[in-house]
Amino acid sequence: MILPEVRDPRFVTIRRGGTLTDADHHLLALWAADCAEHVLPLFERARPDDDRPRQAIDSARAWVRGEVRMMQARAAGGHAMGAARDLHGAARHAAYAAGQAAVVAHVAAHELGAAAYAIKAARAAAPAPESASAGRAECRWQRARLPEPIRALVLDDQRLRNAICWSVFEPAG
Repeated sequence: MILPEVRDPRFVTIRRGGTLTDADHHLLALWAADCAEHVLPLFERARPDDDRPRQAIDSARAWVRGEVRMMQARAAGGHAMGAARDLHGAARHAAYAAGQAAVVAHVAAHELGAAAYAIKAARAAAPAPESASAGRAECRWQRARLPEPIRALVLDDQRLRNAICWSVFEPAG
C-alpha cells in the first residue's frame, strides 16, 4: 500500500476539490517518469523484448504534452505493472516504478510510488552490503531532480508516507 487511507487534498486537482494545479500535476508526472526511467535498465536487462514499462514512461510524458488521455496513460501503467508480475528483485521493482509513473495521470499521489519503487530497484540491484547506500544514493538522485515548484510538496509527502513506502526515503536535508 503506497497510498494513504485519506487522500491529501494537495494531490487532488482543483477541479476535483483539491489544491493541485494542472501545472504541478504535470511536474509530478514528469518527475515520476524520470525516477522510473533512471532504473528502467534493470528491467530491460531482464526482459529486453518487453517494452511495456518503457511505454508506460512514454505515456506519462505524452499525457503531460496532451498527446494521450488520462485513461490511456493509466492503462499503460497497468500493463507495465503486469510486466512485473512474474519477476523478482530489481527488474520487478523497476517495472512497478514505470507503472506507478504512468498512473500519476490518474492519481497524482502515485508520484511517490514511482520514486519508492525506483529506490527499491536500486537497493535490490546492489550487492547486499551496499544495498542501503544504493537506496540512499537513488533517493538523493531523485531529490536533485525535483522541480522547485513541487519540491516542498514531494519532500513533505515523503516524510508523511515514508512508513507506508517501506521506509525508503531518507530524511530530507
